[in-house]
Amino acid sequence: MKEPGTSAGPSTGGSELIRLDGITKRFGTNTVLDRLNFSVDAGKHVTLIGPSGSGKTTILRLLMTLTKPDEGTITVDGEQLFPASEKQVREVRKKIGMVFQQFNLFPNMSVLRNITEAPVTVLGLSKDEAEERAKELLDMVGLADKTDARPTQLSGGQQQRVAIARALAMRPKVLLLDEVTSALDPELVAGVLDVLRDIARTTDITMLCVTHEMGFARDISDQVLMFDGGRVIESGSPERIFADPEQDRTREFLSAVL
Repeated sequence: MKEPGTSAGPSTGGSELIRLDGITKRFGTNTVLDRLNFSVDAGKHVTLIGPSGSGKTTILRLLMTLTKPDEGTITVDGEQLFPASEKQVREVRKKIGMVFQQFNLFPNMSVLRNITEAPVTVLGLSKDEAEERAKELLDMVGLADKTDARPTQLSGGQQQRVAIARALAMRPKVLLLDEVTSALDPELVAGVLDVLRDIARTTDITMLCVTHEMGFARDISDQVLMFDGGRVIESGSPERIFADPEQDRTREFLSAVL
């Protein structure tokens, strides 16, 4: 088991893109993350697994600045995300995209405008440039014919693919994925996971993923981190974690979800 305060990061000597140092997060008397350290190299795909309440989604929410740590520092692409000024936080956030469990699309906007709104208003892209990029992304996720549709006219799987395209439209260096198939009917899960597999295979985007889809984690991950009690208790390649975990707790968890 990793001792508290030691690095559980998947650093392989490459260019470090994400770093969390000494991160502690409490909700009331509950310590969700306990002096957590880990790093992710640029271009790597890292999956966080573990039981509910072990702190996985909290990490993604910290990186999205939806919540703040009580202690520690967070750095993205060499720039401090926490602690930092509001101006710096806004600049660093532009490098991070996230796809949530719920699709969070704007129901009053077309699919195309859902994807172009942030690139135009946040990045300052022209409408034509943003729309060209959006159409390329919709083609990539298999929805080239849905530009004028409203979210309510789409299935859950289609809405999630639009959400993926929307996140990629910001050209982020980091893509955060939070249980992106958990709200979908089972027959829609495979299509969304196939899109994410394609992204992992064909782009150099760094991915940090929380999922209970162990087959997907095995397919796309360079590194798997097993969380329990707000700490990383084991990390390694997917081949080792899934075939020969060292920790009893990891074996118990995998036997329950596989």
